[in-house]
Amino acid sequence: MKIFIAGGAGYIGSCCTEYLLNHGHEVTVFDSLVKGYRDAVDPRATFVHGDLCDRELVAQAVTREKPDGIMHFAAFIEVGESMKDPSKYFRNNVAYGINLLDAAVENHVKKIVFSSTAATYGMPEIIPIPEHAETKPINVYGESKLMFERLLHWYQVVRGLDYVALRYFNAAGATTRFGENHKPESHLIPIVLQVAMGQRDSVVIYGDDYDTPDGTCIRDYIHIKDLAEAHRLAMESEQSGVFNLGSGTGYSVKEIIDVARDVTRQTIKVEHGPPRPGDAPRLISDSTLARQTLKWGPQHDTIRDIVESAWRWRQKYPNGYAQ
Repeated sequence: MKIFIAGGAGYIGSCCTEYLLNHGHEVTVFDSLVKGYRDAVDPRATFVHGDLCDRELVAQAVTREKPDGIMHFAAFIEVGESMKDPSKYFRNNVAYGINLLDAAVENHVKKIVFSSTAATYGMPEIIPIPEHAETKPINVYGESKLMFERLLHWYQVVRGLDYVALRYFNAAGATTRFGENHKPESHLIPIVLQVAMGQRDSVVIYGDDYDTPDGTCIRDYIHIKDLAEAHRLAMESEQSGVFNLGSGTGYSVKEIIDVARDVTRQTIKVEHGPPRPGDAPRLISDSTLARQTLKWGPQHDTIRDIVESAWRWRQKYPNGYAQ
């Protein structure tokens, strides 16, 4: 298949690009490089430098490439920033994405696979979280992703554009060539590894009296390779709808730090801070639907596998990608 990847120079987009190329697909990456990196684009892919806000450029790129399917990763992801600048998030994550949907319809693209998030659930009442759990985001980022899911639904109903929205839990880990390099970094595993590399003084644990065995928040982590496989299966399948992606196993903040200490054999200094508003004690995925319908199953679902892969990449690329 020919696949057009919006946001393919970012963390998840770059790893999915590599994975799809390795499985015989032809890939075009469309990215503004506002958050992504040119060095994160697999050299086998065609690269188009552009922003989804440019409706004409998006239409030209999709028309020229004539893809069979589109994958959409081009979103801002910082929860804290979304609460300070909602306009930025609703414009980029919702409004500008309409340009991509319209280009898909105009060029008779068969399917779009969308990078969604477990943040659509907010503070869930059911753990593990199934897809039928109530969606009630508690931040602008989660709301923007849920709004785009609704757009996908209506474009399927009205325009016949099939879609799969994949609600990730915590993507982590790396391939041999591509890894996580956000600036600023807000995700736990890369922050812990930056401490191990001597690039940060410490990692802050926000709250240690949650109703969990060790008092710290528990999260579900999914290896980036397993995430990439889910995107491939979603694109190749005839299924449409919303699917959770997670390992179904939860690890606490303290457990992640302990595993990182063991993997890196480095002292990792910890500081304690107050709980952050909106942090749920547990967020664990029920990914039964993806396993049954997409025939997907994690192959790298131990937290040690995930941390080891991220550590190998960090050691190989200590400063991440070039600007």
